[in-house]
Amino acid sequence: MQMATNEIRSGVNEFESTIGGVTVHGKAHSLSAWFVLALRLMMGYAFLYSGWDKLTAAEPFSATGYLLNAVPETSPLYGTFQWMGSTPWFAEFLSVAVPWGELLIGLALIAGLLTRLAAFWGAFMMLMFYFGNWDVAHGLINGDFAYMLVFLSVAAFGAGRILGLDALVEQYEIDGEALVEKYPTLRYVLG
Repeated sequence: MQMATNEIRSGVNEFESTIGGVTVHGKAHSLSAWFVLALRLMMGYAFLYSGWDKLTAAEPFSATGYLLNAVPETSPLYGTFQWMGSTPWFAEFLSVAVPWGELLIGLALIAGLLTRLAAFWGAFMMLMFYFGNWDVAHGLINGDFAYMLVFLSVAAFGAGRILGLDALVEQYEIDGEALVEKYPTLRYVLG
């Protein structure tokens, strides 16, 4: 008789971390892998769509208007956004980096390739949007902050290993040794 596949097996779905002397330990449900995959695909689609929409719009995407006119003066980074928008080379750089960054982050997440790297840059973009869309009328938590945490969760859970290409890349062998064993720093960009 076979064991049901949705049972939690000891040690398989456990995780633990210590930061600043505080250790947390958890045991995930067997369906957690599906939800982590769903988060990766959801954020991948959202960023792919947003980047594609900017790249194919009738008018070329320009970050300058947002940087100079949309950021509230109450934002802690208001001066930084004003500098970015009024510095022509930087505004031009962002006008290319934002749509292409969104598109490439989206593609990477959907494919599950370089997932941690893509999630890091997605979280960074959401952090910048958080300060750019600054509004604390309803508290410090908003959608941009929540999406930043989703990106960080995707990275932390190694979502690229769940039906993603990172699982294959990590096990690719060079001289009989798995790629991530030969080059351990790749664990920071794969997974």
